[in-house]
Amino acid sequence: MNDKKQSRRKILGARFTSIISISLVLFILGIIAFMGVFAADLSTLLKENIGFTIVLNDEIETREINRLKTLLTNSDYAKAVTYISKEDAIKELTTELGENPEEFLGFNPLQASFEVKLNSVYANNDSIALIEKKVRAMSASVSEFNYRKDIVELINDNMRKAGVILFILAVILLLISFTLINNTVRLGIYSQRFLINTMRLVGATPGFIRRPFVRSNIVNGIIASFIAMGLLYGLINYINNEFQGFEILITNDLLFTVFTIVIILGIFITFISALFAANKYIRMKSDDMYLL
Repeated sequence: MNDKKQSRRKILGARFTSIISISLVLFILGIIAFMGVFAADLSTLLKENIGFTIVLNDEIETREINRLKTLLTNSDYAKAVTYISKEDAIKELTTELGENPEEFLGFNPLQASFEVKLNSVYANNDSIALIEKKVRAMSASVSEFNYRKDIVELINDNMRKAGVILFILAVILLLISFTLINNTVRLGIYSQRFLINTMRLVGATPGFIRRPFVRSNIVNGIIASFIAMGLLYGLINYINNEFQGFEILITNDLLFTVFTIVIILGIFITFISALFAANKYIRMKSDDMYLL
């Protein structure tokens, strides 16, 4: 009776250790997944703050302004369109300068304009160059088309470099994590290699032998995934409390995506590891098991 209790305790202890080990590895993978998804969302946010200014002729009529605004708003490339009249423009300039230029010039030197924010996929110099041609073809009342080509290029270059670095880091850590989880699962199945051999000798099919090991390790992977998600949630809450304004960037969609990646990795890696480990001992000769 005592032997059975001790045996059960050992099995439960080994399983607990396996779950904790897997959960810690998944936690690291979750951090990388979070960084990747966060970087993608941040890239989109930065690109959607890129835009251009369409300066209009003074002779433009209200009907033409409304027509242009409708065309810009309905376009695929525009995220947001804001019309700034001559009066609004002089008010903004007066606020910035602390005095009204109109008072000593005797006239309003500014022109009405549209401020257009781009959808992220169009936030590059090639797309903006094509958009400029379309905008100028819309109306003869378009006087100027202004945007910061250097800023657009800088943002895209930095986002591209950050993406490459994160991808390389993610691949390296994924390989390391897979190796660690694989070794943990293999050790668990290794301890039961003689049970596998006995089942094989009494005529059990490979599928019948393999099934409980695969199922058990998938359950371990799911439990470990939830532990890892709990750790990640705690870490994200800590970051939100320590850094003001950070919570605006942490959306429910981001958390859902990261947690989905963690649970998929937990199931997939434990499934593959258990499958290969079980197959190894199913195919192994009885005499070879004593040499391990």
